[in-house]
This record gives sequence, C-alpha cells and structure tokens, in this order.
Amino acid sequence: MGSITASPPQEHNAHPAYRPDIDGLRAVAILSVVVFHAFPSKLRGGFVGVDIFFVISGFLISTIIFRSLQRGDFSFTEFYAHRIKRIFPALILVLAACYAFGWFALLPDEYKQLGKHMAAGAGFVQNFVIWKEAGYFDTASELKPLMHLWSLAIEEQFYLLYPVLIWGAWRMGLNVLTVVILLGLLSFGLNVGGIEKEAIKTFFLPQTRFWELLAGSVLAYVQLYKPAPFAAWLTRGLFHPLVFKQPPAAQRREAVLNNLLSGFGLFLIVLAVFGLHKGKLFPGWWALFPVLGACLLILAGPQAWVNRKILANRLMVFVGLISYPLYLWHWPILAFARIMESETPSRTIRMAAVVLSFVLAWLTYRLVERPIRFGRNTWVKTATLCVLMSVVGYVGYVGYNAFMRDGLEFRYRQLTERNAQFIWVAENNQNEECKTSFPEFAKTGYCAKSKASGPTILLLGDSHANHLYPGMAAVTNSTVESVLNFGEGGCLPFFDVASFQKGGQDPCADRMNRSLKVAEDTKSTRIIVLSSRGPLYLYGKGFADEQGHDRALASTNNPSVSDFREVFKTGMRSTMERLTRKGKRVVFVLDVPELGFDPRSCVDIRPLRLTTRQIRQPCAVSRKDFDARNHEYREIVFSVLRDYPTVKIFDAAAELCDDKWCWAMKDGNMLYRDDDHLSVQGSEYIARTLSKLIDPAHK
Repeated sequence: MGSITASPPQEHNAHPAYRPDIDGLRAVAILSVVVFHAFPSKLRGGFVGVDIFFVISGFLISTIIFRSLQRGDFSFTEFYAHRIKRIFPALILVLAACYAFGWFALLPDEYKQLGKHMAAGAGFVQNFVIWKEAGYFDTASELKPLMHLWSLAIEEQFYLLYPVLIWGAWRMGLNVLTVVILLGLLSFGLNVGGIEKEAIKTFFLPQTRFWELLAGSVLAYVQLYKPAPFAAWLTRGLFHPLVFKQPPAAQRREAVLNNLLSGFGLFLIVLAVFGLHKGKLFPGWWALFPVLGACLLILAGPQAWVNRKILANRLMVFVGLISYPLYLWHWPILAFARIMESETPSRTIRMAAVVLSFVLAWLTYRLVERPIRFGRNTWVKTATLCVLMSVVGYVGYVGYNAFMRDGLEFRYRQLTERNAQFIWVAENNQNEECKTSFPEFAKTGYCAKSKASGPTILLLGDSHANHLYPGMAAVTNSTVESVLNFGEGGCLPFFDVASFQKGGQDPCADRMNRSLKVAEDTKSTRIIVLSSRGPLYLYGKGFADEQGHDRALASTNNPSVSDFREVFKTGMRSTMERLTRKGKRVVFVLDVPELGFDPRSCVDIRPLRLTTRQIRQPCAVSRKDFDARNHEYREIVFSVLRDYPTVKIFDAAAELCDDKWCWAMKDGNMLYRDDDHLSVQGSEYIARTLSKLIDPAHK
C-alpha cells in the first residue's frame, strides 16, 4: 500500500544506520548557536544553527517513519514513547534546575515570568508565548532564561502532526514524496509571504517553519528509496561530455559528486553563519542558505571528504552527541548571568558560562540521557517521564498564576519592598472608568481616566505618554482637572503615521487617528499633551546596547516616503495644524533621557550576584551621550513648532539633567523603572513641573 517500494532491513521502528558525520553537523549547529548567544558580535548569523537542527531532525525521524511504514509495523505508541525518552529527561532536569536556581536568584516579577515560561516549555507551546510577548514593552529576550525553548516547541508540534499525515497518505495509497513536497512548498510559501509584513509571527509560528523539517524529510525519502535514479540525474549534468571529454569511472564519479555537494553545503552554512545577522528578515528566503547547506552535507554521505575529515572528527562527534543538553543548558546559564549582573556580563563570565554549559551537558548526557533513552524499554519509564513533566509544568503554572501570584514574593520580603519602585501597576495603564467612558478603547491595554468627570487633559503618545499618567493623575487629584490617557506602546501621536517593528504589522495608525479624533471632538478636553520616545522613531534603534528595537515609520498618505525623519516631520506638522485649528492647547513633551542601562544596577536589590562589583555610580547617563542621541530629534521638533507659537514645549530632560549627567536617581529616589521609562516616583517628579506649565496657577 502507498508508493514506498524499497525493502529496508527488518527492524521494528528501526533507527537509521549511525552516521558520525551527522553528529558532526549537529556540532556545527550547536556551536554556532552557543557562540552567537555568548558573543553575538563574533558570529552574527549563528542563530541559523536552529535551522540546521530542524533539517537533521526531519531527516532522521522521517527515515524511521518511512522504513516502518514500508514494513507495515509502524507504531504511533512506540514513536511517541521514543520522542518522550529522547526529549523529556534532559528538559525536565533543566526546567527543574532553573526553577530551583531562580528561587535564590530572581526577584518576584522575574520568578513569576519564569514560572509562566516553565509551564509553556513543559507544554511545548513556548513559541506561541514568546511570539505574544515580543512587543514594544516586553522584557528583553536575554532576560528570559527559557526563551530558547521556542524551537523545541516547533519541533514537537511538527511531530504531533507529521506522522499522522504521512501514515494517512500511505494508507490511502498516495505518493508520500509528493505529499511531503507539497506540504513543504506550502509552508515555505507562508514563510516567504509573511516575512515582510509579520516577521515576528513568521519567525515563531510552526506553519512557517515546518518546511525546514520537511526538507530533511524529502532528503530521507530520496536517500532511502530513490538513490540510484537521483544520483544518475545529478551526474548526467555534472559529467556531461561538454564538460569532461573522458568522464571518470562510476565510483570516481560518485566520489567527486559527493565531495562537491558537501563542499558547497559547508560553504552555504559558513556564508549564513558569518553573513547573516538579526537585521535581516529571517527566515524568509535567507533560511535557504543553512537549510540547503545542511541538506547537501547529509546528501553527500559519510564518505565525502568534508563529512569524513571534518564532521566525523572525534571532537565534533562528541559535541554533536551532547548537543541537545548543551542547547538546553547554555541559554539559561547566560540569561541568569545577565540578570544577576543587571547588564551584559563580562567576557570572562560569559566564557565561564559556556564552559559550565559543556560540563553540565556532558553530565546530563552520561547520567540522565543515556540510561533513560537506551536502558530497558518499559511503559513505566515513559509514563513516569510524562508525570514528571506534568508536575514541572504545573509547578511553573502555580508560580505564575493566582494561587501564589507575584512570583512567591515571600522569599525576599526586604528585597521585594526595594524592588517595588520598579514595578509598574497595571491600573496605571487601564481602568474601568476609562473603558466605561470610551468603550471603543475597551480592548486596549492603555486606557486610563483619573476622574468620572469629562476629561480636560488628554495624554497621547506611546509608553512615554503612559508613564506620565500616574504623576499627572496624582498632582491634579485635588484640582478640577481630569486626566485621560490614550497612550499606545510604540506609537507616535501623529495623524496618519504607521509605526511598527520591521517585518511586523502596524498597530498604530488607526489607533492614533481615533485617539486624536477624540482629542479634536471632545469639548471638555482643553489640553492635549503629546509625549513619545522621539529618537527611537528617527533612528529605528534603541539607545546604547539596548536590544529588541528595529522599528520603522511610514506615512499612510504617502507610503513611498522612506526617510523616517521626513515621515516624523510631516506627521507632526499635520497634527499640530489640526489640533491648533480646533482651538486645543497643545503641550509637546521633549522626551526624557534614555539611560542605556538597567536602573536596578544602581541599588542593591539582587538576591545573588556573580561578582563583587559595586552598584552603579553615578546612576546616570552622560550629558554628552544624551545630547548626541537627541540633537537631531530636538532640531526637527523646534523647526516644526516655530510655525505653531501657541504650542508649549515641555523639556522633560531639563528636570533630570545638569551639565554633566542625566540622572536616573535624585535625592535617593529612583526616577526610572527601566532603561527608558519613568517609575511612579519619576512620573510624579516630572508631573509637578509639567502641571505648572499646563496650569500656571497650579502649585
């Protein structure tokens, strides 16, 4: 039944013959990933190691499935039991170790997030969780110890569906190779079609990544069942008489072909590892480099020179054997080091982290993986692993959910109190008063209103408008003023301006247009305060070594304009024109300084530290760096506002900067909660001066 016609050796759900060169290819993949994570500037494209892993996995697992289907003894129970014994032991150990270490090393908000990611990792849905978190206002990925489990989730989601589809196709007599190719082309098409508009979604979702595993599946089918015709097809072109007057003998011809395939495959992978970087829209077409490179190396076979001399080297094989536990261990160790240091760890610490990862990976392989995976095969072992994984996931869920909310804060009462100055309360961004008054904004995370009366002051902008709200609500509490906040993270408060993460969708233009329309039409609203992280939009990048920002601006009226500065100026001018024409009093807030460091490094709140490094002194960014970052932004703002003399300018930086420094802490009060957002104290500090500009009579 079906189109598989060869007769492989008779072994029940047998593994393919061991190839040391494939373990060597695993080593290439894991070393690329580890170096990229530890020293990103040294190997900018090392993240493609994950794509190589996908190809290897698709090849090996498909070989097992195809052989078993041909013999008629394929067993879903045995297949998934094998996956459980392969994946669960090391993963359970790493998840439990992270939770145990986090008990001593993490603050409550950090521990709460770790619990969430533990549950997602144990349930193999981490890719969906990370995708949903990959927003403007989210914790940076380097501070998430279990972030890397997104790739494992995609792989296991694939193996929940793939065997069923292939088994069904075979039972119905369909051509399995055709089915695999069609599925791969569909997945690749979704990948290429989505990368320009939704790069983050395309990176993390399974349907746009499955083609990489399916590439390995095609390779498995060809090598198992079509080796002779495929080799003949390749060699006909390669050894055509127009190229070689005397084509070499068949054996020599095959060797030359395999050496060329492996050499070109290695070249493609090297090109990807050293040539790609995070600025590229990935995966998209770029993923073809590592995927095709891995396919060619596997296709070349174990006797090709590159495979035999480089990949099958004993050291490479050793690294390949421990590649799975090494992948699991290396990222949490680096992330915990980053968290405990409150900054990028020193080179020495990162090197030590890599060494520790190798040691733990080897111990895990020898003491955990091998005994469980290759020991006696019993259903008790498989069931026990399932129970343990469920327990680990549940423990993480409990730490995150309402049963013990706030990350088990009882662990560090004193540190929790100190850490409270950095915690942003959700009510500062949304409350029922706002949602009741403006139901069209009820679903947004940024809708807050200080009083039941009609709003007199409207805050508009991105999260830098949001961080002004608690201060403005507090200082106007005893006055007749009512403050309404419609800030939206990552959005400029200008008409017809789209702002989005490159490769993502625009959440801003429609939202800001509706918010500004409320500003125009609400009679009670006299004062419009516009606040945003201006330099971010001009340059598209964060400040200093800040990660996670790669933003773009576009005019919805004139999409052909590609200069962000021009989009900013045009949008700002149009907005000033419309609001002033409506008789609104507009206050434009020149942005607060970006710090370029975590303000938590300025106070002793960490339960554990790796070094005896003193807390940051001074807790400030240099005025020189601030001026360099803001010079062009301020020039553009002043050039536009010269034509609108009724618009008031509030220089928030003037309240925080002197001639040498822009301060994150003043008089013992922490004014920031992260590297660019004000704390509640900072919001109140700024609002006291801002309120005087809005209402000079207010003291």
